Amino acid sequence: MIPTAPFGATGHLSTRTIFGAAALKAATPQESEAALDLVLRYGINHIDVASSYGHAEERLAPWFPEHRQRFFLASKTGERSYDGAKRELHQSLERMGIEQLDLIQLHSLGDPIQWDQALSPKGALDALIEARDEGIVRFIGVTGHGSQIPAMHVRSLERFAFDSILLPYSYIMMRDPHYAAAFERVYQLARERNIAVQTIKAIARRPWWGRERTHATWYEPLSDQADIDACVHYVLARPSIFLNTIGDLRLLPKVLDAASRFAGPPDEATLARVVEHAERLPLFV
Repeated sequence: MIPTAPFGATGHLSTRTIFGAAALKAATPQESEAALDLVLRYGINHIDVASSYGHAEERLAPWFPEHRQRFFLASKTGERSYDGAKRELHQSLERMGIEQLDLIQLHSLGDPIQWDQALSPKGALDALIEARDEGIVRFIGVTGHGSQIPAMHVRSLERFAFDSILLPYSYIMMRDPHYAAAFERVYQLARERNIAVQTIKAIARRPWWGRERTHATWYEPLSDQADIDACVHYVLARPSIFLNTIGDLRLLPKVLDAASRFAGPPDEATLARVVEHAERLPLFV
């Protein structure tokens, strides 16, 4: 089983590995059922999905009549306007057949112009605050993907008291001193304010860049179990952060297996091998 930790100030003890339901984006009902059974087997109690994740919300829906209460459920909106965010939130609820989300997140908020629109009066954030006041959602978060996102998250946290953030974090990315310094700043700020920190890209290897896509992920992943073990254990060794799982169903069992065996950080020799396999190409340009 995978241990739990307080998810920021929400009062929920979430498994430190969160099921990233992007893996269900193009999954069949049968594949989705198998994945969710695996999630149950490992005791995962937190699911992260998004309106933009293809069929993912629909694939979760059949599960919720029986299992909704065991999960902290998060979704995301990529809309930046008040009307768009309100509409997309209600579409997510309808697709999943539920009446309340535990967490709604402003999705991929890294562009300064979009950031200003979403966080200005009558922007997307106002719609989410209204939904929280009405009891439709319980908490509000913000997510992002690029190398600039730690700095953008600092900016977001200075504008609004978000309950959670989500951003890339991996051994490979943290070898970039500029990214590492920016990550440390937002991580310490989140710790001081008891804000949950979710991380992605734990086993991202390099951009696809002309190579045939062999996995359903945005970036070419590491696939060897030993490499996955090292990368997952590196993330989980950081106190209080959460690892969101891979967007590929074939690699999901390897990530969950690695998480279930976490006993401490990997040694430097193991991490050095991971760097060799990753080829040190920048994930974000």
